[in-house]
Amino acid sequence: MALEWLNDLVTSYEIPVGKWAKNAVDWLIDNGGFFFDWISDQLETMIDAVLWLLSFPNPLVFVLLLVALAWYLKRSIGFPVFVALSTLLILNQGYWDEMLQTLALVLAASLVCMVVGVPIGIAAAHSKAFSAFIRPVLDLMQTIPTFVYLIPALILFGLGMVPGLIATVIFAIPAPIRLTELGVKSVPTQLIEAGKSFGATPMQLLFKVELPYAIPNIMAGLTQTIMLSLSMVVIAALVGAPGLGVPVIRALNTVNIAKGFEAGLVIVLVAILLDRFLRYEREDN
Repeated sequence: MALEWLNDLVTSYEIPVGKWAKNAVDWLIDNGGFFFDWISDQLETMIDAVLWLLSFPNPLVFVLLLVALAWYLKRSIGFPVFVALSTLLILNQGYWDEMLQTLALVLAASLVCMVVGVPIGIAAAHSKAFSAFIRPVLDLMQTIPTFVYLIPALILFGLGMVPGLIATVIFAIPAPIRLTELGVKSVPTQLIEAGKSFGATPMQLLFKVELPYAIPNIMAGLTQTIMLSLSMVVIAALVGAPGLGVPVIRALNTVNIAKGFEAGLVIVLVAILLDRFLRYEREDN
């Protein structure tokens, strides 16, 4: 009986969490619309610039450049051959433009994540209070369903690449923050004490001791960011972002197994190529 009364007490009044969220978004639209328009313009310009840079060379020239880079990094025949076969297969299947659009989105999202995430990770490594505050925020960003924050992003920024970029950044940015914090925290105390004994300032310690030691972790964060960003291409397509997610959505809507397999294979090849390029860089450091 007491439990029933307690249950009725808890459920008698529903806390309007959803209404609060809607009111917050409405307030942002009414009072900060110009600001979000400005952000949208800047992000769209950045994406367009990256896409123009990727689209400038002829596809075959682009393939040759990738093969040359693979040879320079690996100094063996296996990886360049894999790069050549993978990129030529993408070109043969007719997904070259979609692949470049996806790359532009991934690279732009990764750039934003690293520019914002690395300083936040450094701050978290140097402040226990800030680290304790941001940890549940990062957990929320990675566990909340993507469609939940995709809705306000769509309302604030409209259809296209920008809401897809925003959703991708929200989903991927915890990786560089966490790994940068881990890398800076893992610097041996002896190195810090040695730097201080030589009269190094906090900024000198950061740039000459902590960041060089944390580079492998930061590179791992970059790799994770790119992989997480690439996993968001289908989500981005749902809000009008072009790229490899579009044929996947179309294949799903029409139950087209062949088209879905082709687009999925291209996404896998792009993910493998990006991982192999960055994995070598990380191991080299």
